Amino acid sequence: MKFITAIFLTAFLAFAIGLFTTLPWWSFVITSFLVAMGIHQKSGKAFLSGFLGLFILWTLLAIIKDFSNEHILAIKVAKILPLGGSYWILIFVTGLIGGLVSGLAAISGSTARKN
Repeated sequence: MKFITAIFLTAFLAFAIGLFTTLPWWSFVITSFLVAMGIHQKSGKAFLSGFLGLFILWTLLAIIKDFSNEHILAIKVAKILPLGGSYWILIFVTGLIGGLVSGLAAISGSTARKN
């Protein structure tokens, strides 16, 4: 139950800090760190909950933004990057980057709690 709570709390706080503040895009690192410190889990589960929370959030937000402009920007960016022009791979990479950064922040928060 703590694992699912950590996933939802990580995603919710990251969405809220992005929506209601003017902080930079990486400010969700602070919330992922704090959630991992507040909800005590082993390091592996903390990483996975932080990763899944942001991966799901960023993937869904990228899909919503992508469908609203009929894939125009995503296809152009996917052609610039070595993705073969596939906007689905671009959306996956977007979620992967956010998930990895959040997971690393969560594992840092989990190990900081142990000390």
